[in-house]
Amino acid sequence: MEEQELTRLPNEVVESYRQPPPGEVVETYTRPLPGTPGKPVPPPPVRRRSKRGLWIFLGCFALATSLAAAAFFWDPPASRHTRPDPFDYDFRDPGESGGPQEITIPLCPTGQGVSLPLEREHGSSLTAQEVYRKVNPAVVVVLADLGDGSASVGTGVLFTQDGYLITNYHVVEGGQACTVALDNGRGYEAKYVAGDADSDLAVLKVEGLDLPAAVFGDSDLLTVGDKVYAIGNPLGVELRGTLTDGIVSAIDRDVEVEGRTMTLLQTNAALNSGNSGGPLINEYGQVVGINTIKMTSRYSSVEGLGFAIPTAYMERIINDLLTFGSLQPEPVLGVTVIQMATQVEPDLWGIQVQSVTRNSPADKAGVQEGDYVLTAGGRNITSSQDLLRVRRQHHLGDQLPMTLWRYGEIIEVTLSLTEPAA
Repeated sequence: MEEQELTRLPNEVVESYRQPPPGEVVETYTRPLPGTPGKPVPPPPVRRRSKRGLWIFLGCFALATSLAAAAFFWDPPASRHTRPDPFDYDFRDPGESGGPQEITIPLCPTGQGVSLPLEREHGSSLTAQEVYRKVNPAVVVVLADLGDGSASVGTGVLFTQDGYLITNYHVVEGGQACTVALDNGRGYEAKYVAGDADSDLAVLKVEGLDLPAAVFGDSDLLTVGDKVYAIGNPLGVELRGTLTDGIVSAIDRDVEVEGRTMTLLQTNAALNSGNSGGPLINEYGQVVGINTIKMTSRYSSVEGLGFAIPTAYMERIINDLLTFGSLQPEPVLGVTVIQMATQVEPDLWGIQVQSVTRNSPADKAGVQEGDYVLTAGGRNITSSQDLLRVRRQHHLGDQLPMTLWRYGEIIEVTLSLTEPAA
C-alpha cells in the first residue's frame, strides 16, 4: 500500500449557494494563498508631540515587509522544476475553470458487491467526546490534483473497512489524481469509483484493510432540534479534525445550488471551507448527512446556516454509483397525493390519493382516487415526502407493496414499477 507523509494542504474548493433574485447575494470565503503577506499589524499609538518616531517605525516596517515578501515569492532556480512536497499546490477558486470539468482520476471498478448500509437502530446517546472518538478516525482529508500545479481539498468519510469513502463531487471535479489522508496524517492514493454532479456526491476507494469506518444512520429519524456534530478540515489542513456542534435547524429544505434544487438538512453547526464532504453526525455517533454548502453573504454577517445531504436521500444514489457507476432511472407510481396525513381511524393515519394516472403502476394495481395510503414498502406513510423517499429507494422492475384504507376497509395492493419517472 502506497503511503506518504502529510505535511501541508492548501484550501478547499467550496461550492457556493446563491439564493434566486431578489434574495440574498451569496459568496464564499477564501483564505489568502500560502505565502501571501497577511494584513500588517497597525503601528502602536504615537504621542502627538512628535511624528518622528512614527515615520521611523513606518520606514522600518515597510523595509521588513518588502524583505518578507521577497522571501515568500522568490523561487530558487533549482526548485522551479521539482516538487519535493507532494501536497505543495496552489489554490484554485471555485468556478475559475469556467464550467464542468471531467474527472480523470484512475478508476476503481464498480459492481463489486459493495453497498452503503444505513443503521435503523441506535443505542444510547453519546457525549461530544465519545462522538469524536468514534467518528473522527474515519474522517479523511481529500486532495484532488487538478494537473496544473493546483488542487482542491475537502473532507471525506470512510464507510467500509477496505477503503470505500464518500465526499462531495465538487471536491474531486477536474481531478487527475487523488490523495486521501487519514487522521493520523498518512496519505494514500485514491481511485475514483463514480460520482453524480447534480447530487454533489462521489465515491472514492483506497487500498487498505481494517481501516476505521463510520456507521451511517437514517436521517429520516431526525427531528428539528436534534443534537448534531460536524467533523472536517475548516480553512485548511492545519485545523483538520475540527469538531463543531449544533442542532438540526430544518429538514427537507429545498435549496437552489448552481441552478439545481437540492433537498438538504439545515444545521447551525459551524461549517467552513474544507468541511465539504465531511460527516454530519447524530448524538448516537451515526453519520446522518454529508456536509456540502454554507450560506455566506458579502453584505451582512451570516452564521449558523449550513446544509448537508441527508443519508435517506443519498442511500440510493451511493448504491447506484457503487453498483452501476451512474444513477439509474427512478420509477413512477402514478398517484397524486395530499401533502400531509389525515386520521382515518383512531391511531390510523394515511395520505389521501387525489388522482390516479391512467394505465400507471398504481392504476394497474387497483389504487383509486380517494384511497388513503397507510404504508408503502413496509414503511408508515404520514406525508408525501415519506412516499417520495420510498419511491427513491426502488428501481424499475421492483415490486412495491402498499396498504390502503378505502371507506373503512384495509386493502393490500402491489405496484409493478415498470415505468420511469419523467
